[in-house]
Amino acid sequence: MKTTLLMTTYNWPQALGMVLASVSRQTVLPDEIVIADDGSTEETKMLIEHFAANFPQPVIHVWQKDLGFRKTAILNKAIAKATGDYIIQIDGDVVLNSHFIADHIEMAQEGSFVCGSRVKISQKETMSILANNKFVIKPWNMPISFVCNSFRSRLLRNYFAFRYARRLAHLRGCNMAFWKSDLIRVNGYNEDLTQWGHEDTEIAYRLYYSGVQKKVLKMGGIVYHLYHKESSRANEETHNIALEKVEKEHITRCNNGIDKYL
Repeated sequence: MKTTLLMTTYNWPQALGMVLASVSRQTVLPDEIVIADDGSTEETKMLIEHFAANFPQPVIHVWQKDLGFRKTAILNKAIAKATGDYIIQIDGDVVLNSHFIADHIEMAQEGSFVCGSRVKISQKETMSILANNKFVIKPWNMPISFVCNSFRSRLLRNYFAFRYARRLAHLRGCNMAFWKSDLIRVNGYNEDLTQWGHEDTEIAYRLYYSGVQKKVLKMGGIVYHLYHKESSRANEETHNIALEKVEKEHITRCNNGIDKYL
């Protein structure tokens, strides 16, 4: 199984640098990295080029012009460029536990997609991490629920894999994994969904209705989410309507998707 680590980014090179550093410390490296860049400036490009020159696996930078939030479009373009059979998707502001890739590979199973969880880092801790350019976690400063998310246990993650998966809409787009063939079958992300909100849930619904089972990765595949202000939810109601349509009609394939890039 060839793995692609797919990460999204937009104009936060300091965070992206920390994420890439955590990738280089993985106990099992991905076979390639594809960076889906929604219009960042030259600083991000230079950072990626420097990292790629020193990383043993291919690093592919997929960039589109900054015309506002177009995450679904850049994700589709990046997925089309990916050569991996299995795509592990993260955001460019989540620092990875050193066993992240290994845990996802262990959880991979044909006929399923995987949703992981995250440990949210407070604003104060994030500011300290960025100021010192050093990622050090202090568990006693995190809510207990996030402390639990930071534990690894093979026995417990196998136990929770399907028992925790009953809530289909409970997802984290910053920590997911799919078979590329499944993504292509449902035509990737729905590019009719612009601005922030629910693009990850919408594709998960379509995957589920196409026969792909949801698995949950708990007690493994750990990511630490650096604090940032949340994006505007102005379009959330429009996206909720799209979700309701998918759920009501059991839609499996979107019209405005990845096929235009294949």
